[in-house]
Amino acid sequence: MKRAIAASLLVTLVAVSAVCLAQAPEMPKPGPEHKRLAYFVGKWRGEGEMKPSPFGPGGKFTESQDVELMPGGFFLLIHSDENTPMGNGKTLMILGYDSEKKAYTFNAFDSMGQNETATGTVEGDTWTWRSDSMMGGKPVKSRFTVKELSPTAYTTKFEMAGAGGAWNTIMEGKTTKIK
Repeated sequence: MKRAIAASLLVTLVAVSAVCLAQAPEMPKPGPEHKRLAYFVGKWRGEGEMKPSPFGPGGKFTESQDVELMPGGFFLLIHSDENTPMGNGKTLMILGYDSEKKAYTFNAFDSMGQNETATGTVEGDTWTWRSDSMMGGKPVKSRFTVKELSPTAYTTKFEMAGAGGAWNTIMEGKTTKIK
């Protein structure tokens, strides 16, 4: 009798386990929007011109970026070293895609204590990142545009506008992939 009960419990446990495993969700997989981010994977060098602005004096800048795909394939990690007219700095950026909002995501944290968040779109070979923030107690809009020139080069342009104002170019540059 005890053996029959034990055997019955074992069969029940196996059946319940099989049902639970059959209903377990699959691991999520990156979609085409996530895979589109792979364009940026690799080592890059950039240079350009900063215009005088609230971010500091104008002048030449250079940067190097090491871009890797996080395990899982949903996000890019970008480690950037910059040499600007204001001095040297480091930035950690994370790019992804929010399937619910149907928008690319951008988060940056730099060695000057700044944190930036933006949402983006891509149309053909042009990425556009937009954000709203406050500067000196006033609302400002920013727009960062990346235009792919080839698999190994792109141009960048950073613009800002005050409330209801025109867009002002803050920075323009070109970035190339290192072989």
